Amino acid sequence: MPKKLYDKEEILDTCLSVFAEHGYDKTSTAMLAEASGISRALIFHHFKSKKDLYISLLDRCFEKGSMVMGFESVSEDEDFFEVKDRISTIKFKYYKENPDLYKVIIEAFYNTPDELKSEIETKYGSLIEERDKVQERLFANVPLRENVDRKEAYKLIKLTLDYFENKYVSELVDNRELNECILENIIKERSSFINMIRFGIQK
Repeated sequence: MPKKLYDKEEILDTCLSVFAEHGYDKTSTAMLAEASGISRALIFHHFKSKKDLYISLLDRCFEKGSMVMGFESVSEDEDFFEVKDRISTIKFKYYKENPDLYKVIIEAFYNTPDELKSEIETKYGSLIEERDKVQERLFANVPLRENVDRKEAYKLIKLTLDYFENKYVSELVDNRELNECILENIIKERSSFINMIRFGIQK
């Protein structure tokens, strides 16, 4: 057997595509072993269980995504809308280049398997919450028109961004190799909607 397939990182790379195609519940350790070209015993040498392997995969996806999108480098004095536009654009393009990774992330955080709900909520909940707080603090610096409720305005922005993320997901599922033109149109339309909100609520 190829020696490289014994490497933990190589196993994670191979298993990513299996989880992306079949989902957590329908993926068996036998399927993971077959795809990796190694025995189940060797997989369990690196990972205690399928659950442990999946969480390790999420850890790596989360870490890589954070570095690519620059969450940790956001300055508190940056413009909220510029930060949102920059990160969203990077995110869309990153997931376009890594559709399997995106499918796993979507399942883990938006359609979480029952077996994983408690651990994912405990492990990633506080981290995601902290990122949201950073964005809320940035939004707190945005000067708003009179009678515009800040909490409702922030909620409207989040709902709009969620809409375009869901639109992106459906395009990605329907067309695994998402056309660059489609991606650019989604980004352009999203920016147009956000700008309408921005200039409607901002002084």
